[in-house]
Amino acid sequence: MGPPKMKRRRMAEVEPWIENLIQNYGESPGEKAVKAHVVGMCDISDLKLMESTDACVIFLSDGTTRIPAALSIAAWERLQESEEKESFSDLLNAVVFVRNFTLEFDMKTDLNGPATPKKSKKEKRVELAVINSDLRDEAIQKGMRDAWQRKDSFSNGNVRLDCAPFPHCQITNFLQSESFVESLQTELLQLHFNSKSNDLYKFQQSDDLRERREHHISQIRSVIFGEFRLWLSEVLQVDLETTVDISCAKYEHTDVLLCHDDELEGRRVAFILYLVPPWEVKDGGTLDLFSTDEHCQPVSVVKSLLPRWNSMVFFEVSPVSFHQVAEVLAEGKCRLSLSGWFHGQSLPRPQRYMEPPVPRHTHILRDESLIFEWVNEMYLDPCYQAQVQQEFEDSSEICLPNFLQEEKIRQVRSALQSSEIQWQRRCPPNKRCYGRADMQTVPSCVKECWELLSSEPFFILLSNLTGLGLHLFAQCDDDDESEDGKSETENGDGEVKDDKGDGDGNTHEGGSSSTTETSSADKKAKGPSSCVGELRRWTQGNYTLLHDSVKREYALDLQLHVGCAGWKAEFGGFTSYIAHDEDEELLTVYPEDNCLAMVYRDKETLKFIKHINNSSSANLSAQTTTAFYDFSFNYYE
Repeated sequence: MGPPKMKRRRMAEVEPWIENLIQNYGESPGEKAVKAHVVGMCDISDLKLMESTDACVIFLSDGTTRIPAALSIAAWERLQESEEKESFSDLLNAVVFVRNFTLEFDMKTDLNGPATPKKSKKEKRVELAVINSDLRDEAIQKGMRDAWQRKDSFSNGNVRLDCAPFPHCQITNFLQSESFVESLQTELLQLHFNSKSNDLYKFQQSDDLRERREHHISQIRSVIFGEFRLWLSEVLQVDLETTVDISCAKYEHTDVLLCHDDELEGRRVAFILYLVPPWEVKDGGTLDLFSTDEHCQPVSVVKSLLPRWNSMVFFEVSPVSFHQVAEVLAEGKCRLSLSGWFHGQSLPRPQRYMEPPVPRHTHILRDESLIFEWVNEMYLDPCYQAQVQQEFEDSSEICLPNFLQEEKIRQVRSALQSSEIQWQRRCPPNKRCYGRADMQTVPSCVKECWELLSSEPFFILLSNLTGLGLHLFAQCDDDDESEDGKSETENGDGEVKDDKGDGDGNTHEGGSSSTTETSSADKKAKGPSSCVGELRRWTQGNYTLLHDSVKREYALDLQLHVGCAGWKAEFGGFTSYIAHDEDEELLTVYPEDNCLAMVYRDKETLKFIKHINNSSSANLSAQTTTAFYDFSFNYYE
């Protein structure tokens, strides 16, 4: 017995008329209504030649020929209202009457004959995403277009456009339906969020929303990718591609996104749709816009946009579009938003500005008595120095607690917290933000501590503690050791081998694995050991960021923290070391009072200091100060 035969569904018959209409194009079609069936459709987001007032293209068939017809946004809205249609696909198989080139839908009949039952009145009607009707106003569109081209400002109703410090626009009441926005917020809050934290930001973010199937997310995505994208293209006179990035971000207490310009290849316009509770300036979380200097580097915040419920902000992505999300200060409030980028041809970018290098200096001449006056005697013991050196060579990092003598650190701490030191703001904010002391204004004890860390005796001490060649004496000691062990390390040609390791803490065994020691001529070619340092003040809002203009080279990083007793990791302010082009953290150095932290950094290792957040304020105010400090030095062999 063969398989059962499938019963073919019979289509309702119509009289062919499309071919005749095409052949007689231009003539009056008359008042007679002809009938067709909807056999397909194409979303507006898939077409580049559609008018911004059109919702989609539907394809009609008279049983012989197919013809496209444009369905306007206004007509689609009326269909949704009267027939409770949820999506364009609900129009498939509908019967259409065509009269004078206009369409009249008969939703009671379809291609298969039987009537389509209406939904029960008790059934909840599905909500739709409809943007503010102001955006379809030709006067508003023209005003925005002209202002954007002139780099001027424009304001009308729900629309406020400004081009200072760079072109941006805020649209209030972006979506017409309040209940839709509330349902969209509910759907978004039910998504899975990934915690994101690095040098630039700390917040929570969803995965890309392009594939989500929830109704309200699908609706808003369709509007943004379709109607709003085409509206933007028309208003800004910019060709925006169909590719759009979109995700959901959630900022809560102490979350932040620091200064950046959004520039990546292809990003043309950034957008943010806010879904926040009632928000005030004291809550933080504003979208801050930065002014720029002659080098296209950010200078300072000159405008702050407050997040508002159901408001859309968009701005042009350019070499000067520097902005940030200020730290959220409110507890118990969620700064929820949909955000992403429309893609198009990027604006020309000027040559990247490179900061002039900070001058380095060799050690300063001071008597070795300075070391004995300042440094804890434990670290002056040769046997203990040897233990420290071994540990440092094994791990390339070490922290030495209680490094300065108690009386000296007390003097420095008191001077830093009470004196009238002049602190210079270190910027630009896309690279760093903290205070640096003008060394001409520091008290004598602070000046003496600075000189200690720059002095020749300290270079020798560092050489003894780390095994690095930061002083000629240390190099001579290495040469003497090599001479003493000549019979064990010299090959037949008289070449001297290094029996200490490969510089990465790996000890070689046997002559076959040893490496050639750098000759004294090579060491002289490198020049004398040098250093560069600064005295820094750290308070809420301070940080450093990774950036491309840092010269990557071998260096010994030294930090001596002062005035940070009781500091907690959750406050930020710690130094994080990561591998170049990787997110994995290699090492974290936390602020610890009177602790000397040393890290040997290679060319592939980068570092940043994590943003200090608002939760640190209670800790610092309890100590009758608003900041902590560090002496930060880099030493080069």
